[in-house]
Amino acid sequence: MSETVVDFPRNFKKALGDGQLRRNLRAAMDTLGQRRRTLFSDLEAFEQLRERGDAIRGRALRQLPELLEQLERKCTENGIQVHWAETPTEANHICLDIIQRHNATRVIKGKSMVSEEMHLNHFLDERGIEALETDLGEYIIQLDHETPSHIIVPAIHKNRDQIAQLFHEKIPDTPYTEVVEELNAIARQVLREKFLAGEVGVSGVNFAVAETGTLCLVENEGNGRMCTTAPPVHIAVMGLEKVVERLEDVPPLLRLLTGSATGQLITTYFNMITSPRKPDEKDGPREVHLILLDNGRSRIWADPELRETLKCIRCGTCMNHCPVYTRLGGHAYGYVYPGPIGSILTPQLEGLDHAGAMATASTFCGACQEVCPVKIPIVDILRRLRAESYNSASSADTPDAVKGHGYKANAMESLSWKGWALSNATPWINALNAKLLGVFGPQLSKLPAPGIVKKWTQARALPPFAPKSLHVLAKERGIADE
Repeated sequence: MSETVVDFPRNFKKALGDGQLRRNLRAAMDTLGQRRRTLFSDLEAFEQLRERGDAIRGRALRQLPELLEQLERKCTENGIQVHWAETPTEANHICLDIIQRHNATRVIKGKSMVSEEMHLNHFLDERGIEALETDLGEYIIQLDHETPSHIIVPAIHKNRDQIAQLFHEKIPDTPYTEVVEELNAIARQVLREKFLAGEVGVSGVNFAVAETGTLCLVENEGNGRMCTTAPPVHIAVMGLEKVVERLEDVPPLLRLLTGSATGQLITTYFNMITSPRKPDEKDGPREVHLILLDNGRSRIWADPELRETLKCIRCGTCMNHCPVYTRLGGHAYGYVYPGPIGSILTPQLEGLDHAGAMATASTFCGACQEVCPVKIPIVDILRRLRAESYNSASSADTPDAVKGHGYKANAMESLSWKGWALSNATPWINALNAKLLGVFGPQLSKLPAPGIVKKWTQARALPPFAPKSLHVLAKERGIADE
């Protein structure tokens, strides 16, 4: 869990003032959006595929406890060692124990959002263990001591010129070049040496199949395959929700994932790991470990409405179509998961009192929900989280309450809304208020706005009060109330 509350207004103002960032994001989002639209040009077929993906993920979540037990049983039968972690700290220490038991000091990592959630790199670095990101985007931001700005494209906030300068400054004896092929070759040369020296490989998991105990990894660069086969030890980390019931559930989800994420029919590499190296095999790790991280997911799963959050397949397409994210990038959100999915997932993982402001970073336009490949009702969950932020502290211990809820509860604001409701439900009070506002409204509008109204008017004009209400105007014109 984060120790400090993120200053969203400051972050957003900084991001909106960065013209280069906005140009970089615009170019990238236009490209990703167009690729997706081209691939899914048959809207009827796409909707059918979405329905199937929604059904698969929904079925898996309904059976989640049973499927996790089945996954553990099948993995164990296959020779994969399964570990359970309730918190990121516990997961980090499990990783550390495995690494230290093999006297390893060099770890190579494939792309993994769960490892970012664990802050694994920082944890290992503090203990003298090098953890190198081998995904090109992750490697770029690691060089610049940054976190991912996007779930799929970690360095989406940087352009070619910025990457060229970064390589020139951070990689010894590297000449400045803006040629993409040469930049790729530079990174490949550095990473190949690391692959050969890596003692432990760490990866994420896109889908884990309970039926067969298979770990599925989706990638384009081959680095994931190197991380899971070259080192003698492979550690896979995944959130509890990534399990699916059957092997036949994977192809439709893979189609949705790759098409929504990058507009590809299928990625370059699709890795299926079911066991460590067998006696008659020439490559692969001698040990495979699977760490299943909870970190609040079981609490989310227990609520039928919030459970929908866990259907996410981490395609990132909600970010590519969000009018807020496309102008801010991921760093402005301040947490591992940004954009629409982050705005509903992070407050539940971190607590509304820490990250509840993320749920307000939305226009409720519904673009994210419209493109989500597994039909997560993001807008409905955002409304729920906003409402939970104001729930009274007295109900904080109820089973269905979101962690940290009620942090915005305010007696004066609650009293004001109750007064508003009473006024609108009582005709004579409503008429009296309208007359008073008609007389004193113009003077009141000139005074400094109080409390929450002041925050509202920082970006909006306070509407003027009319001298006469609509009812009075209608009555003067002889229009009878009906």
